[in-house]
Amino acid sequence: MRIAYGVMGYGRGHAMRTMSVLPALMAEHEVTVYAGGDAFDVLAPLFPTVRIPTIGYRYNNRGGHSVPRTVRENLAPMADLLLRGPGTDALERELTSRGTELIISDSEAWTHRAGQRLGIPRISFDHVGIIAWCRPHFPTDLWLAGQRDAWGYRTLMGEPDRVLISSFYPAEPYRDDARIVGPMLRDVVKAQKPARGDFLLVYFNKGMHQYRAHVDRTLRLLEMPVKVYGTPWEGSSENIEFCAPSNEWFVRDLAQCRAVLSTAGNQLIGEALHLGKPLLAVPEDAFEQRLNAAMVERMGVGMRVGASALTPSHVDRFLSQEDAFAARTAEYAGDGRTEAVATLDRYIQELGGARQPRRRPAGAAARRAPRDRAAGDHATAH
Repeated sequence: MRIAYGVMGYGRGHAMRTMSVLPALMAEHEVTVYAGGDAFDVLAPLFPTVRIPTIGYRYNNRGGHSVPRTVRENLAPMADLLLRGPGTDALERELTSRGTELIISDSEAWTHRAGQRLGIPRISFDHVGIIAWCRPHFPTDLWLAGQRDAWGYRTLMGEPDRVLISSFYPAEPYRDDARIVGPMLRDVVKAQKPARGDFLLVYFNKGMHQYRAHVDRTLRLLEMPVKVYGTPWEGSSENIEFCAPSNEWFVRDLAQCRAVLSTAGNQLIGEALHLGKPLLAVPEDAFEQRLNAAMVERMGVGMRVGASALTPSHVDRFLSQEDAFAARTAEYAGDGRTEAVATLDRYIQELGGARQPRRRPAGAAARRAPRDRAAGDHATAH
């Protein structure tokens, strides 16, 4: 079956989840990935990928989200998306010319809406759907924001034909066709043999903006080595090692670290739980990450602290409880990839009728040359 796989381009977590299931899908189907931003950079060297527009947060000089800049710099892509601009029109032509028979979307609005207009069956496969199609535990202070974001997600994405959700915490679906599975663990993660090292692993998904002076001061005051990923810097300074982007080395360090301090992405939290690592979650000022951080604390596998409030005392208090946090990770560790692939296969069969997918040798798709071109070569936002 000819499948379009849309991937939200903000951050790397969407791409990491996609990478965990693409090889199995591409062994049996003709799959083209559609992504922009960070996701395009991650996926294009490995899979046939077409660049499409994307939207994302913009930052102020304090490391937080800037509402005026976010609105202003996303106006053009949002107008393209909602008013069927040139980028949307080019994507629809691309899907039609390829004879696309089914769309899988990881929080990616362009492929969702194009598929809806073209009458192509759609599968939603992400984590954000847990707030739109399920009843997770919303802390009191997050309830209103949760209702707002759930409405916004459903409005932007439309109503998919099937729903699959990967999450490190459970929730009750209220759609009969919605299924929740555990985190998507990549082979490189499952191959690791975790050990308790002596260093703190730090990760920021937008470190250029989030790694502020008070964060740097906090880490330098710790009496332990620190490895930092996600910033533009490289090299060592005092007790801190700034690491270059590397999926392989990051996963190795995740397996060997003492504990993790990071933004609160679902994918990283799931991988940390699998490797038995306690988490100090420093969420972005976005509902999904704030909910993830609240669940880390509620599950007893770590603590949460606001980015602007982080001090050495928070880290010390977190590390004083690390053994208890680490012991709880085994209760929640899990790998949902096998179940997710089986569920996607069932959904594809249900939505594609009796047509049998074209089989190719395993790994053949990944050896195809990547395609670094845009759908229509315009309207891309980073």
